[in-house]
Amino acid sequence: MIALDTTDRLILRELVRDATQPASTIGRKLGLSQPAAWRRIRRLYDSGAIKGQRLDLDHERLGFGVTVFLGVKLATKGRVSLDDFERAVSAIPEVQTVEHILGLYDYRLRVVARDISDFERVLRRRIMTLPGVGDVEANVLLSEERRPGPIG
Repeated sequence: MIALDTTDRLILRELVRDATQPASTIGRKLGLSQPAAWRRIRRLYDSGAIKGQRLDLDHERLGFGVTVFLGVKLATKGRVSLDDFERAVSAIPEVQTVEHILGLYDYRLRVVARDISDFERVLRRRIMTLPGVGDVEANVLLSEERRPGPIG
C-alpha cells in the first residue's frame, strides 16, 4: 500500500477529473508551484499509484450504440485452459473488457455492438463458438454514471 497525504489525494482527484491537466494547472488549484506538483505527480506514477492514462472513447458516436455485459460460464473448465479462453475472447474486437470473476459465472465481458442484431451476430458467431463456452447471460446497459472510486 502507498502512503498518501491530503495533497496526494487532491492531486489524484484532479487527475481523475481530467488527466490531461498540466502540473502547472493542478499546482495552481492546490496552492503548489508547478515543479512541486510535477514532482508529486511523478512520485505517484513511480510508486504505481497511477498506472497510466486511458483514452475514453464515446462508443455511441463511433457507431456502437449498444453495450452488453455478458456473463460467461465455462462448460468444461478441466478441458479448456483459462488462458486459452482469455486469449481467444480478447481477440474479438467488440469485447472491450474481460474480467475473470468469482460467482455464478466465470467471466464478465463488456461487449459493444452497433445494435442488438449486431450483438446477436457477435454472440452467435464469435463468442458462442469459442471452446468451452457453456451458459451465458446478457445484460444490456441502459445508462452509466462513472465515479472515480475511493482515493486513499
